[in-house]
Amino acid sequence: MVNPRPAGRLWLAVAVVAVGILAMGQLHHGEKFPSRAPLAEFPMSLGRWSGENVPLSAQIVRAVGLDDYLNRIYRDGSGALVTLYISYYTSQRTGQTIHSPRNCLPGAGWQPVESRRLSIPVAGSAPLVVNEYDVARDTERVLVLYWYQERGREIASEYAAKFWLTADAIARDRTDGALVRVTTPVGSAGRNRGEAECRAVGFVRAIFPHLSKFIPN
Repeated sequence: MVNPRPAGRLWLAVAVVAVGILAMGQLHHGEKFPSRAPLAEFPMSLGRWSGENVPLSAQIVRAVGLDDYLNRIYRDGSGALVTLYISYYTSQRTGQTIHSPRNCLPGAGWQPVESRRLSIPVAGSAPLVVNEYDVARDTERVLVLYWYQERGREIASEYAAKFWLTADAIARDRTDGALVRVTTPVGSAGRNRGEAECRAVGFVRAIFPHLSKFIPN
């Protein structure tokens, strides 16, 4: 089961966010917006995977406040599927920041079952550390892998993401960044969890080399 967060860590996170908002609000020099390709151009075919777009409603896009996104289902020849969701923010200075799946998924009725960190070997980089999150709703159970990709860093921790957001706003005049989330079905009662994890990890390894074109370093 997911352990509740210690109160000390929660207040630390609140303090980091508060200081970050205050610091960014005091900055008057211009913000830098690196060039990037739109997420609509993300490859539709990735090895054995073929994608299909699932557009979000305009109401959801406005509510979340993102500047660009990708919501796509990929299937392979056997019928296995994964969902890739990327939300990109050009700037996070004005209160619109990346939404953590730990908050969004429970809000959509998904209940946490288990969570941990997972290290994934990827091409051309140090191992990618992601959040692995099991959630259930009614008889459904899915496995979620996610991380924050921001200004040349891949970050699992929400606390670290807030710290670097503030640091880069001050030192680099940048607050752009993205959430990358991969979701795949586990099956009832979690019977196929190992297979789901292998599928999700393989898909992360397939998409990772493409991300820097769409999420600037």
